[in-house]
Amino acid sequence: MNHYSGLKNVLIAFFLLLSVLYALPNIFGSDLAVQISSADTRSIKQNDLNKVRVILKDKGLNYKSAHLSNRQILVRFDNSATQLLAKDLLKTQLGRNYVVALNLAPSIPSWLAGLGGKAMSLGLDLRGGVHFLLEVDTQAVLSMSIDRYYNELRTLLRAERLYKRISKQNEAIVIEFKNTALKDQALRLIRSELNDLTILKTDNQTPLLLRVRLSDETQKQAKKNALKQNINTLRNRVNELGVAEPIIQQQGLERIVVQLPGVQDTARAKEILGAVATLEFRLVDEKNDPQIAIQSGRTPLESKLYYFKDGRPLLLKNRVIATGENITGASSGVDQESNAPMVNITLDGAGGRAMLDTTKKYLRHRMAVVFIENKVETVHKKDGTTRKKRTTTKDIINAATIQGTFSSRFQITGINSAREARNLALLLRAGSLSAPIEIIEERTIGPSLGADNIKKGVLSVVVGFILVLLFMAVRYRIFGMVANVALTLNLVMIVAVLSMLQATLTLPGIAGIVLTVGMAVDANVLIFERIKEELGISGNIQKAITSGYDKALRTIADANITTLIAALVLFSFGTGPIKGFAITLSIGIVTSMFTAIVVSRAIVNKIYGDKKIQELSI
Repeated sequence: MNHYSGLKNVLIAFFLLLSVLYALPNIFGSDLAVQISSADTRSIKQNDLNKVRVILKDKGLNYKSAHLSNRQILVRFDNSATQLLAKDLLKTQLGRNYVVALNLAPSIPSWLAGLGGKAMSLGLDLRGGVHFLLEVDTQAVLSMSIDRYYNELRTLLRAERLYKRISKQNEAIVIEFKNTALKDQALRLIRSELNDLTILKTDNQTPLLLRVRLSDETQKQAKKNALKQNINTLRNRVNELGVAEPIIQQQGLERIVVQLPGVQDTARAKEILGAVATLEFRLVDEKNDPQIAIQSGRTPLESKLYYFKDGRPLLLKNRVIATGENITGASSGVDQESNAPMVNITLDGAGGRAMLDTTKKYLRHRMAVVFIENKVETVHKKDGTTRKKRTTTKDIINAATIQGTFSSRFQITGINSAREARNLALLLRAGSLSAPIEIIEERTIGPSLGADNIKKGVLSVVVGFILVLLFMAVRYRIFGMVANVALTLNLVMIVAVLSMLQATLTLPGIAGIVLTVGMAVDANVLIFERIKEELGISGNIQKAITSGYDKALRTIADANITTLIAALVLFSFGTGPIKGFAITLSIGIVTSMFTAIVVSRAIVNKIYGDKKIQELSI
């Protein structure tokens, strides 16, 4: 009685040893570091490392170590002040051929890292980083939707030769007809083909005018889709650029919260979020001269004036064949014939069909690729106030003759450099923003504040843990010490699971760990009190231990399962800090049941199992 088999004891020891091993990386912490990588395809070599060492030595900046790692240089420092000075110095001295960035480098021993050991990911409040609140320009969303429907409506009515004149006025589309018969025919066509449009009432004095606008439901859906796509795009952009554990989520109807833990360079973070680029494919207006359009100040009705990056003008057709929204894949490469940089493009089904129809119909005509970039910058006024300035640049990358028919797969050439091709492919691969965004709030949490939060969080866990240990040791004596060992192992297992899953630990997550400490010992209290009751009933010590664990199991399971359900609900419907709390609480519930029931039972079996004893120290 009260005896585990040898295999069961070995399995318990194995899981505990595994937990200790994967919790161990968190002891070593992280070093403040500066990361230097190449701005182009050139590899970082030993002479680059020597150059960095000389620069730091000449300025008297002390560093812990500097070495090559994964085609980049990593220089570790003892404090943030030296790290920041070194970053600015290296950025100035090395020039534009190198990318110099701040980093937090784990100081895990190589043998432990080789076994897959990783430290827990720390959230913004513990690690430091940047927080942005972005606002989506919903007015631009509606404007773009109106433009799209305007083009569709004009194409639809032109095919039947129904309208006399069509134009956009604010948020409405105004159509003029020659007679009421054509107007009635157009109404029937709009209601059958474009039911997302609402017909507006017109006064009796203009019976041949028709005003339409987007329906309320269509406007609402357009805003919702734009916000959702922007969130996905921002997440893809940040992931492509290698920011660890970003938090990107919706706030309200028009705003997005972006948190980038570990990013200390606010300018770099803005660059990541401001990398808003897309493409448009348009036919070249072969019939009209762009120089005449510039001199007269009037462009043809069906065309718009665009410019190459070197300033050359070109007239392009208004109709857009495909946009960045149709791009499903993009990769950079080198053209085998000209040895020039290029980007391989893959379109979705709709974009591929439009491209196929266009290249069939306009063979030997020219098609241009327009690169569109949106930027938002803060302008400082003389009176000390600031304002946001949004700029949009539209540059023609190339205008090549369509030599043959193609659809979903083709190449873009005319790009200046391999780096520009890689950046363009990265931005297109991550997707285009469906609406402009603006940074309306910006906060930076420094590493020193994060370190202070960690100290306070660890202190709260330690104080709570020690108080529980003292209570259990005094109240239940040897059994209390068994519970204390199980409780210690429970904390180790929580840290190990968080490290292996790379779940982000936040301050609320630490609160979840503190709560788990109380819940874990609660299971042992139930077991020990049940053992006392069984001793009073039967007087048989071995039977009392067995009955105490067996009969308390159901109560413990019920209590923990109900709490686990609540934690899962918090994780499903909560955001940010609430999720962090729910994650640690859920993990803690599972590990505490294992340590409180299985591990503590194994220890008690070793102390009292199969032994003739007269009294229990409980």
